[in-house]
Amino acid sequence: MSPKALKLALIGSVALNLFGVAAGATLLVTRAQVEDRVEAQHRPARAGSPMRLVDQLDPAVRERVRDALRASALAARPDFEEARQKRREAVEMGRSATFDAARAAALLEESRKAEIRGRARLEADAVALLATLEPDDRRALSEILTRKGRAASRDRDGRYPRAEPPKATPST
Repeated sequence: MSPKALKLALIGSVALNLFGVAAGATLLVTRAQVEDRVEAQHRPARAGSPMRLVDQLDPAVRERVRDALRASALAARPDFEEARQKRREAVEMGRSATFDAARAAALLEESRKAEIRGRARLEADAVALLATLEPDDRRALSEILTRKGRAASRDRDGRYPRAEPPKATPST
């Protein structure tokens, strides 16, 4: 084989190998994406979602309950928006060159208070709504009082809270 033919064969082989590696990588990435989509389609919606719970109620009260929950959420919305805004301000302050620890702590405290106000409003409205329902409907909807949200299972930055060790009590 002449040197020119050998070079052409080598170049062709390298090109073919590069094409094969690219095709294999594409196949692996695409397959993973498809598997993720299929898994997402088969995953049930949030089990404790208030609107899913409403679907279990007697059709005669379903719309009234749905409207009451929606109104409660809209009434609490400003508190949750304020909480998010105060937290964003504290984060921005942490990123800035002129960090004021006292102001950041105050912003975080205001954020917590606003979130507690919003949660208290939602819970008070839920209790008032439950008081208007028949026992079977109340039993089905009572799940809305559980704290299954993101804050109940882990803190804001995604870490799970550590269990506090029991405090030792002196035995007398």
